[in-house]
Amino acid sequence: MALQKIMIPINDPAHFSFAECLRFLGRSDKECLHYIHDGTVRRMLLSEGEPVVVEIAPAAKNGFLEATVLAPAGEAVAEAPVIRYITHWWHLDANLQPFYDYTLTDPLLTGLAEQFNGLRLIGMPDLFEAITWPIIGQQINLSFAYTLRQRFIQQFGYRVALMGTDYYLYPHPAVIAALEPDQLTPLQFSRSKALYLVETARQMAGGALSETSLGVLSYEAALERLVAMKGIGNWSANYALMKYRRFPQSVLLEDVGLQNAIKNRLNLEAKPSMPALQEYTKPWKEHAAYATFYLWQSLLPQ
Repeated sequence: MALQKIMIPINDPAHFSFAECLRFLGRSDKECLHYIHDGTVRRMLLSEGEPVVVEIAPAAKNGFLEATVLAPAGEAVAEAPVIRYITHWWHLDANLQPFYDYTLTDPLLTGLAEQFNGLRLIGMPDLFEAITWPIIGQQINLSFAYTLRQRFIQQFGYRVALMGTDYYLYPHPAVIAALEPDQLTPLQFSRSKALYLVETARQMAGGALSETSLGVLSYEAALERLVAMKGIGNWSANYALMKYRRFPQSVLLEDVGLQNAIKNRLNLEAKPSMPALQEYTKPWKEHAAYATFYLWQSLLPQ
């Protein structure tokens, strides 16, 4: 039986690069929510509540990605949830032209549009993942953050084995809400991080925070709502709002990666001060999220 193929449209296809997005997605060998395989991306996601493993590749038809359903075998899956998920994840509905035009006017961003042409701001369609990933990554280096994330996913996420590979869904809030913080510390989470993860899960599992409730808030109101939670500061909240809600004005001034990228771009002797960062980023406004993301990309090996 032929495998099901799902076509996913790309807005502004002239400014889309599968290879550039792939380079970002391949930045850690500890990634376990998706895998790069022979120039494609494989991932498990949910379609109408059912786990589906798909392989994503450029379609033969220009302006589309193609998702091939690898599992469940022989069963047709609903296409709309798959299209929504991948569109959100890869920001396929974006129009990059306004940002690219803006980079021509900002000395800090000049040349990035040409260097990384077609890179989309890879997001997180799962709110719980978008909030808890920055909690996991607080005050540790990125490599160890990925190690903790991998342990968290493999210990508590839903798993499907397919063709010799384990595919995972990010842990569900209800699963983590049922834990006590000391059940996370053997994975090398600090006591505070373990507490924050469990408390965040309990807020979501209990309905105090949901995709629906956060989805109706303005940027300012959503930021205020998130920073009121234990363990969520300005950096963590803006990360979630950039990656999940796609607020274009999200800027992570406290982010070490952004600070290092600006330092490199301007050939500074040290990372810029907070007042200097505020001055550099103040003009970005609705381009802040993409400016941040492209500066992050500039840190990857060329």
